[in-house]
Amino acid sequence: MPTNPLLGALFGSMIGFLFPVCECGNVPVARRLLMQGVPTPVAIGFLLAAPTINPIVIWSTWTAFRDQPEIVVLRVVLSLAIATIIGFVFSFQKDLSPFLQPAIARYLKYNPPAKPEPKRKGRRYQAKEEATVNSLLQSGTYILGGRSGGSVRIDGGLNPTDISTANPNKSVADKLRLALDNIVQELRELAGVMVLGSAIAAAIQVLAPRELILSLGAGPITSILAMLVLAVVVSICSTVDSFFALSFASTFTSGSLLAFLVFGPMIDIKGVGLMLSIFKPKALIYLFALSAQLTLLFTLFLNLHVM
Repeated sequence: MPTNPLLGALFGSMIGFLFPVCECGNVPVARRLLMQGVPTPVAIGFLLAAPTINPIVIWSTWTAFRDQPEIVVLRVVLSLAIATIIGFVFSFQKDLSPFLQPAIARYLKYNPPAKPEPKRKGRRYQAKEEATVNSLLQSGTYILGGRSGGSVRIDGGLNPTDISTANPNKSVADKLRLALDNIVQELRELAGVMVLGSAIAAAIQVLAPRELILSLGAGPITSILAMLVLAVVVSICSTVDSFFALSFASTFTSGSLLAFLVFGPMIDIKGVGLMLSIFKPKALIYLFALSAQLTLLFTLFLNLHVM
C-alpha cells in the first residue's frame, strides 16, 4: 500500500471496489485493517468511502437516477474526495491510540505496522530476528490459542509473552475453524449494536413529521441541512438509499440529494454505534464534523453555481 498519506487515503477510499460492503459491513473490515497495521489514512479512507465507492452502490444509484447521470458521477466524486481528505487529515495524528478504544489500542501496541529491515546474514542475527517476531502477535490474528490451549481474546489485557504465536502451517480444517470463530465473534460484538441503532432509526422515521422535512426542501442551504439530518436519522443502507432519495427529487434541490447520498453512508445512527467499537467518542466527533462540513461546502457550491 502507498506510504504517502494522500495516496494512501486515496487508495483506501477505492478498496470498496474489492470489498463491496455497506456502512454496516465496512466497520469490521476497517477494524481488522487497523489491527493488521494498515496505515491510518488507508483505513479511514476505506471506512468512509467503501459504502459508496463500490460497484453495487454505483449500479443501484444509476438505476434510480438514470435520467440524472450527473447525480451518479458526483456521488462517486464527492465521496472519494471527502474520504481522501479526511483520511489525509488523520494522517497527521502519528499516534492513533488516543482516538481508539482501549482494546484496539492495546493490540496496536503489540502489533505495530511492519517496517522494512535491512538484510543481514549470519545465524546470530537470524536467531535474534526470530525471537523478536515470536514475541509479538502475528498480523491478522484475533483469537489465538493460549498456553493452556484455550482461546484468548485480544482485548482481555493480553501480554505478548502469554501468547503462543499462530502456526502458519495449519491445516485447512484449522484455518476454516479459525475463520468460523472470527465470524461468530464479530456477529456477537456488532449485531447487537446494529439492531439497537436500526431500532432507533426506525422509530425516528415513524415519529418525525414528514411535512416539516418537505417544507425545508426549497432553500439551497436549508435543503442541504435537512437532508444531512435525514441521512443521519433514517440510516438507510447505501445499496438502496438512492431510491429513497429519488422520492424527494421533485421537492429538494439536487445538491441536497447529493448531501443525503454522500453523507448518509459515512455517518448514520447505526453506523455510529458500530464505529464506537473502534473509536472513542471524540474521534467520532471529528469524523462527523469533518464529513458534515465538507459535504455541506461541496453540495452548497453545486447548488449555487452548478445545478
